[in-house]
Amino acid sequence: MVHKYILFYKPYNVLCQFTDENQDAHKIRQTLKDYISIPEIYPVGRLDQDSEGLLLLTNDGKLQHFLSDRRYKHPRTYWVQVEKIPEPIALNQLRQGVKVQDYQTRPALVKLLPDEPILPPRDPPIRFRKNVPTAWLEMTLTEGRNRQVRRMTAAVGYPTLRLVRVAIAHLRLDGLTSGEWRDLTLEELQPLLRLNKVN
Repeated sequence: MVHKYILFYKPYNVLCQFTDENQDAHKIRQTLKDYISIPEIYPVGRLDQDSEGLLLLTNDGKLQHFLSDRRYKHPRTYWVQVEKIPEPIALNQLRQGVKVQDYQTRPALVKLLPDEPILPPRDPPIRFRKNVPTAWLEMTLTEGRNRQVRRMTAAVGYPTLRLVRVAIAHLRLDGLTSGEWRDLTLEELQPLLRLNKVN
């Protein structure tokens, strides 16, 4: 089998799968199939329907398992727009790990971005409230639990408004616009294949 490895910039409101199992004639939802027509490839991990950004897809089952398994602690980096300006104490809580539902999150790298990152506009846009400021955080996690970033920021009092994954390990969103995909370069692929051989 020839292995395929592609990077995709998943837009907002697109399901992270190729078919919509909950099809409703009145509510047709976009899936990966609306953007990618390569057969037999699957996403590595997930991005919620209401999240955007970098998705790696492959037909290499071993690599898919390796990158998806929390035990291997692969970093994933997100730009997160939150409601209000987080206090330093809240940022430190996120860095140390917070109690979310029935588990404690691992320590994370978290920094307040000085400026709003340059991103394509979201459709529909975030609801703007004149009297409630927002801020952008860069968060790097080494686990990928369901809706984890949103639950973490909510747990410290700063709900997530917009969430964009910008990196998976050394792979970056750079050069892609929303809805675009491309093959991995050899330079991007080699570190993944080396890691995969070791494990």
